Amino acid sequence: MKNFRHPQRPKKSSLVYGRKNVLEALRSGQQFDRIYLDREAPGSVQKEIREAAGLAGVPVNTVPAAKLNSFHVPDHEGCIAQIARVQYQDLQEVISWVTDKGEAPLFLILDGITDIRNIGGIARTALCTGVQAIIIPEKGVGALNEDAILTSAGALEKIAVCRVNSLMKAVDELHLNGIRVLASEMKATRSITETDFTIPVAIVMGSEEKGIYPALLKICDEKISIPMKGGFESLNVSVATGMILYEAMKQRMA
Repeated sequence: MKNFRHPQRPKKSSLVYGRKNVLEALRSGQQFDRIYLDREAPGSVQKEIREAAGLAGVPVNTVPAAKLNSFHVPDHEGCIAQIARVQYQDLQEVISWVTDKGEAPLFLILDGITDIRNIGGIARTALCTGVQAIIIPEKGVGALNEDAILTSAGALEKIAVCRVNSLMKAVDELHLNGIRVLASEMKATRSITETDFTIPVAIVMGSEEKGIYPALLKICDEKISIPMKGGFESLNVSVATGMILYEAMKQRMA
């Protein structure tokens, strides 16, 4: 059985290394999951790579040299980029694609979910329940690497994934397109069975430890909860997502 607590080192073929090579790849439109940059790199180098990565919407992690050396690639010059297995889509283009087909958007927003097993399970359920897109932030979410794709049974390669630099701005964009944003919140008084999922909606799921970022929660249109019996008030985020999405699918199929 594969041990996801100790992910395998990325294959050399999935890496681009060396400052010039990474910059050229960024400018040519190559999609990356993230860039690892030596924290001791000169300020001018860090600035140049961060600016190019920012334009491409790629997160940059500053790391010690030991982290870069652990990839076992030659002449990395303090800069290694991991090629994206998932091809990220523009949020507005996905919204237009869904509405042009005559469908009501059903999107999923992941805030602070870092466990790739949860992300994989969520992606599988999302694909099976009619979700058209998953929206993730550049930072604060687990990397959609080979292990994540494996746990999703390939679902992450079949569903649109939109990586945005700000979930707050993404919510604004959803609102501009007439999409209602619902926050899954354990203490919410409105049950998912009382919520209309047949209209265009995006559902925000937060981490089990911290929940949804307060500022993001504040701009959501409504808070919804899963009805539960007894005094036990904790569900795995992947399971909770599945329960909400099943209710959405049931309403849309009715």
